[in-house]
Amino acid sequence: MLDSETLALVRSTLPAIANAGPAVAKHFYQRMLSHNPELKNVFNMSNQVSGRQPEALFAALCAYGSHLDNPAALLPAVEKIAQKHASLSISPDQYAIVGEHLLGTIRELLNPGDEVLAAWAKAYGALADIFIGREAQIYQEHEHKPGGWRGTRRFVISDITQQSEVIKSIVLTPQDGKPVADYVAGQYLAVYLQPEGFPYRQIRQYSLTRTANGNDYRIAVRHQPGGKVSGWLHEHAKCGDLLEIAVPGGDFVLDRSLAPAPLTLISAGVGLTPLLAMLHSLAEQSYPAEVNWWHAAENPASHAFRDEVSALGEKLEHFRQLTWYNHPAAGDNDPAHFSGLMDLSQAGEQQVSQHRHYYLCGPAGFMQSVFNQLTAAGVSADHIHYEMFGPHQSL
Repeated sequence: MLDSETLALVRSTLPAIANAGPAVAKHFYQRMLSHNPELKNVFNMSNQVSGRQPEALFAALCAYGSHLDNPAALLPAVEKIAQKHASLSISPDQYAIVGEHLLGTIRELLNPGDEVLAAWAKAYGALADIFIGREAQIYQEHEHKPGGWRGTRRFVISDITQQSEVIKSIVLTPQDGKPVADYVAGQYLAVYLQPEGFPYRQIRQYSLTRTANGNDYRIAVRHQPGGKVSGWLHEHAKCGDLLEIAVPGGDFVLDRSLAPAPLTLISAGVGLTPLLAMLHSLAEQSYPAEVNWWHAAENPASHAFRDEVSALGEKLEHFRQLTWYNHPAAGDNDPAHFSGLMDLSQAGEQQVSQHRHYYLCGPAGFMQSVFNQLTAAGVSADHIHYEMFGPHQSL
């Protein structure tokens, strides 16, 4: 626990950090990556260019500074970040690098004096210790579970299937032929690759799209416009190629303790991937309560896994599927298809209630819209579970 003087000194700088805005985080990343370019093998450089990573760090920095005397309030965020860090194989020595450049950034942009910098060093050290401890536990759990490993393991691409005009599924089989670690529906797989022409290694997390079978993994990749990694996986990857893979992780999982509450799985675009694994799990256990599958896609050609979802729905006693197409096909008169953006009122008044649990995944703007519609209808935030692809944001 930090002493009262340290708490006061750190808090004294929070207004200045807030006024500086994401420029603080942007300066931090530029500083760190220029002094430690090897970290470009870890960080998603596309998120640096877009500004998403600096914005996420700025929000996390402000949140941490506001909860210094109540670390328990940060535990959900710590778990989410620690799981992501474990997928990136973050090591304790890298926390020292981050700390050095965080303090350097505060000194260069705010110049608060040595006393305040010493307080921030203490505060950062306390936070780093929390992450290092939790990540050490995750690494041990991964290494010692049946079929598990530490770091990365070599896998072969054994199948590639076009699921829509923009999404391909990829099956990965371990090169050594040994069993692979199980996972919980909703978790992701980290893929490490550095094809010819890539100046740095790239790491991406892709949701697992079916339940664990102990033999292989299936992910799905959307071809992002201008996306370096997704572009390579769509245009160049072929069966027989080797990829380095980390053990499945992530905290966005199907909560089995909710049974038998009615569940609604809501997605847009490639956001359906973690929910698809959840639907597989619900079908396998013959979930007794109502399960809704609501999906939004740009058009029918971009709508992936349609047949698979329908087949899984047939295994459930109470299943209802609704689809929103921003640009529907001409002559589409299916009553389960709606035109335009997702409007939950079209699903029926009884389908949006505080007695149900909702799982969301998709673009940030889509999830913000759905979240607002749900809460406006009286659904409490603790009944809404969501995953943000890339740097985390709060809805």
